[in-house]
Amino acid sequence: MAVMIGDECIACDACREECPNEAIEEGDPIYSVDPDRCTECIGYYDEPTCISVCPVDAISADPDNMESIEELKFKFEQLQKGE
Repeated sequence: MAVMIGDECIACDACREECPNEAIEEGDPIYSVDPDRCTECIGYYDEPTCISVCPVDAISADPDNMESIEELKFKFEQLQKGE
């Protein structure tokens, strides 16, 4: 599943800089996550780095974009082929 950024976002830019898939985009007033690029850091790290660096706990699982580990791994592989 992808993650999502809630209204608590303070637009500090910490999550965007940490995202290895460049799935986080600056928004107005809060940031957003592209679910087509978010692999929850599968292929890079053991857990989503954006969640661990968010100073206000504004990032959580997106219930509208639930994916299995296998689906996230496949998405990671597809993103790697496209780069």
